[in-house]
Amino acid sequence: MTTPGPEYEKYIKQWQPYLESRDEKTRNDIVLEYMDLVKKIVMRFRSSAGSYAQVDDMINQGIIALIDAVEKYDPYMGNKFETFATVKIRGAIIDMMRKQDWVPRSQRSLSKEVDEIYSALYAEYGREPSKGEMAAGMGISVEALEKILEQRQSAMVLSYEEVINEKMQAANPLYINTGDSDTPESVVMQQELVSQLAEAIESLGEKERMVVSLYYYENLKLKEIAQVMGITESRVSQIHSAAIIKMKHRMTNYEKGAL
Repeated sequence: MTTPGPEYEKYIKQWQPYLESRDEKTRNDIVLEYMDLVKKIVMRFRSSAGSYAQVDDMINQGIIALIDAVEKYDPYMGNKFETFATVKIRGAIIDMMRKQDWVPRSQRSLSKEVDEIYSALYAEYGREPSKGEMAAGMGISVEALEKILEQRQSAMVLSYEEVINEKMQAANPLYINTGDSDTPESVVMQQELVSQLAEAIESLGEKERMVVSLYYYENLKLKEIAQVMGITESRVSQIHSAAIIKMKHRMTNYEKGAL
């Protein structure tokens, strides 16, 4: 167990009652305090849910993960609870969605094909391929490609979240999975991840950056983004999918040590 810095003394004091008692009431009070964190994370996956029942399933799974996070969290490790809980909640929701296979297999297949042709053409040209080049590589029209990009929203969001969550867990597997350990190396890895994400976003086009910002940071729905940007909802979906393809390509290469 490491000695936390001064900035964590107040934070630890807030957790001291539960650390000493470990009683269920105090735990539940903490869970209620962080319920908004669960709702915020579920909002990131809302486009993957086909019904209100599935949203409820995500919330319930998130609450279970939050309870587990409260029980395993140790503030003396020098990590904020929000960071620790976020990774566990996101991981639990992703696992549930993967097991229940919310995204149709045909959509997953098309999503994989688009990713593969993008990576292949990027390697061949040394730059990001145009829609025309991707469409030609897939043997389809540009219009057909745009339709695929529009329809594959759920698969893209889930696929991207999987890449990011796996990288975050790889950065500190012992602490994130069990709450038992933390190392300077893992902190550096997490900082590198944040840096790579920032660079990936900066590498996007202006409209792509705006859509990513409004969708992930402002939590706007596609329809709301369309109104803000003065374009159709289907066009927003296409821009979002294109942005995620590029970001996933960069993050996957980073994960493989290519960057």
